[in-house]
Parts: sequence; C-alpha cells; structure tokens
Amino acid sequence: MSRSDRDRTYILHILECIDRVERYANNDRTRFDADPMVQDAILRSLQVMAESSQRLSEEVKATQSHIDWRAISGFRNILVHDYLGVDLDLIWQVIKQELPVLKKSLKALS
Repeated sequence: MSRSDRDRTYILHILECIDRVERYANNDRTRFDADPMVQDAILRSLQVMAESSQRLSEEVKATQSHIDWRAISGFRNILVHDYLGVDLDLIWQVIKQELPVLKKSLKALS
C-alpha cells in the first residue's frame, strides 16, 4: 500500500471515529455526564482517532498545519495512560470545539 493510500485510509478512519463520537454524544451533555457506557464509547473512539492521527504522514500533516497534531498525540496519551484522570469537561470541549475543525479539515483531504 502506498503512502497516499495509507494516508487516505487513516483519514477515512479518523472521520469514522469522529462520526461515532458525534452519534454517541448526540449533543446531549446531560446523558454524556450520566452514562458511563456513553463515556466509554466516546473515550475509546477518541483514543482510536488519536492513534490513527499519529500514523498520518508528515506530508499530510503539513498540509493541515493549523491542526495541533502534537496536542492530539498528547491527548491520546492521556486517554490511554491517565484514564482515571480524564476530565469530562475537557472531553466535552474537544467534542464541541475541536472535532468539528478536525473533521472539516480532513474532509477536504478525503
């Protein structure tokens, strides 16, 4: 598989993860706060999304330099290694503010 094919695969995978997060969150903060199963589903999808973003080529990342790829990588590390310290307010902020920007940028590439 060529680099561009791999990048395309990861971009589509990231977009699928974002779509899942949006479906699971359903613009319902109360449900998100109250339902551990929804939280788990969202956190797992965010983790997988962040992992896939680490696998994108530097060339693709350079075309979207307004995206803080290091922050996404750091976010993944928090989700994986500091899961007891996950801040649900921060997660909701990511869902509402960061994911739409990432989604728009990656859709332009897909």
